[in-house]
Amino acid sequence: MKIKIRKSRKTTINEVDFDNLEFGVHFSDHMYYVDYADGKWGEPRIEPYGPMKMYPALSTLHYGQAVFEGLKAFRGVDGKIRLFRPDKNHERYNMSCERMCIPTISYELFLEGMKKLAELDDSWIPDKRGCSLYIRPFVFATDNFLGVRVSHTYRFMIITSPVGAYYKEGLNPVKLITSGEYVRAVKGGLGAVKTPANYAASLYPGEMAKKKGFTQVLWLDGIENRCIEEVGTMNIMFIINDTLVTPPLEGSILPGVTRNSVISLAKHWGVPVEERRITIDEVMSEAKNGNLQEVFGTGTAAVISPVGWIRHQEETVTIHSGEIGPISQKLYNEITGIQYGEKPDPFSWCITL
Repeated sequence: MKIKIRKSRKTTINEVDFDNLEFGVHFSDHMYYVDYADGKWGEPRIEPYGPMKMYPALSTLHYGQAVFEGLKAFRGVDGKIRLFRPDKNHERYNMSCERMCIPTISYELFLEGMKKLAELDDSWIPDKRGCSLYIRPFVFATDNFLGVRVSHTYRFMIITSPVGAYYKEGLNPVKLITSGEYVRAVKGGLGAVKTPANYAASLYPGEMAKKKGFTQVLWLDGIENRCIEEVGTMNIMFIINDTLVTPPLEGSILPGVTRNSVISLAKHWGVPVEERRITIDEVMSEAKNGNLQEVFGTGTAAVISPVGWIRHQEETVTIHSGEIGPISQKLYNEITGIQYGEKPDPFSWCITL
């Protein structure tokens, strides 16, 4: 696939402290984009990362037609660059686009753009274990029009950012608090779609949780306020009596790529897996009687995030003495080992550049 490239005349890489990387603060030298008009996607381009011209009537600013994804490129122990499961991100991206009335794109347009960016900005990919190049594909409506209707034009883009750990806690257990009176999503809504509106709904409760000393919100369903759904930025999993239990994909939670990876690995190892509804009452009860062995979140940014404490209403339970559990640790080691080329890739998840 031919990509028109205009290289940056200067780099900002010297402004970045690669020994102390934060998440999503610095951006690489180039960006990839393709415009949609007259019913088709145009010529893909790569240009220097920088500001873009837009008008105040840009329809995305008013009506929210946008979708994004997130994945990573890793510099392996062999020096080779690996992309982790971009096919699953593309699959979810197109699913989200269909729900948001945005034209889908081919896997070639999706993949070749990020591969070329990784090649151009190779020096931005950290070689430190635990760090990576975060890749953000996204699309937004570009019509300049005020009126509730589907846009006729769009721009698909990819930007990249060298990152360290998502949570300052690292692999140390985080604290969760249930959502209380707030609702993030309901079936039939946007809960299963990676669109900005899905995340905007979680911001205020998330800030309230942080003020109370918690890391994230543990969301309960929007109808009965009792079935567990997901965490603000992660899917959630429980180890109960040696069985991995996680809420099912019923239209109100995001189909996470790391979630899928964890389930695949658990089944591969012979760990029983149940995708079923689980209530907060069951979790609190199993924690008290000692059957709740581990709780952890899964997501691209953090990979595995162990949970040490859950607060519901006026009650708090501690999981695995507030320490990471053996299955959480094993899953983290296995997935990151595959990503950095330290372990075999039995499912052929990585694309090596």
